[in-house]
Amino acid sequence: MVEQSEVMAGRQEARQDGDRITAKLVRKPRIGESVIQALLFLCGAISILTTLGIIYELGKESWLFFSSPEVDLVEFFTGTTWQPQILQFGIWPLVTATLMVSTIAMLVALPLGLGTAIYLSEYASPRARSILKPLLEVLAGIPTVVYGYFALTFMTPLLRAIFGANVVQIFNTASAGIVVGILIIPLVASMSEDALHAVPNSLRQAALAVGATKLETALRVVVPAAVSGIAAAFVVAISRAVGETMVVAIAAGAGPKFTFNPFESAETMTGHIVRISGGDLSYDSIDYNSIFAIGLLLFFMTFTLNVISRRIVARFREVYD
Repeated sequence: MVEQSEVMAGRQEARQDGDRITAKLVRKPRIGESVIQALLFLCGAISILTTLGIIYELGKESWLFFSSPEVDLVEFFTGTTWQPQILQFGIWPLVTATLMVSTIAMLVALPLGLGTAIYLSEYASPRARSILKPLLEVLAGIPTVVYGYFALTFMTPLLRAIFGANVVQIFNTASAGIVVGILIIPLVASMSEDALHAVPNSLRQAALAVGATKLETALRVVVPAAVSGIAAAFVVAISRAVGETMVVAIAAGAGPKFTFNPFESAETMTGHIVRISGGDLSYDSIDYNSIFAIGLLLFFMTFTLNVISRRIVARFREVYD
């Protein structure tokens, strides 16, 4: 009986000690943390509401354009002449120019950006990487209007000297596309380098241990392991090229033209919006509403690219312990 009472007393003591420890561990209210959490939620809510507001305005003004009796939806999506002054609204001249500039930009930016990322991640020393990466990203801080005049005053004369002045017009989509590609190289290189740098060193060491060279390790082990991040970088860069404005507004030319010749002048969707927005447009006219229709189509193009990017990341993402 004495032993049993001692055991009961010990249990009672342990229970009391546990209650005291639990009382000490009770979460105390942290006002600062609650305020920060509320601010972060507010920032997210503002971002979402801003996006919804943009979609609403684009949709509202675009509806006024598409509901106009002068606009035919079939002509809008299949026509090859865009002249709002004479009520011809075929969007393809603007779309083809946009796609040409974006394609040329990708042919420039993707290989150069990925090559730069592989060098920074696999070959450059820590000191060289700490110097070269900030220098590369300086390109992203240059105003795009400077890139536009660079395309007009340097790249276009260079193309005319190579292919001939009779072949390359002063305003052309080739020079605009090349310079847009140069503009987005830092974006591709930075995002791809981050994806490559995130690959565990154990994979590199395992490849080197079985006799692979450094180049084979980079191309056959590291790049495939980081393919989801690289693909996301490529899609984001394409979205950036599609939405570029000042370079194409200055160097690609003015006036919609249905052509697949990169050495001829053409007008992209963003360039057309800039040009006619600066003109003498009356509010709620069909020319004014057409800007929002083009903007809505451009929004859906970039939105589709972002959805594809997320699908690619989810499909090819690899998690390492």
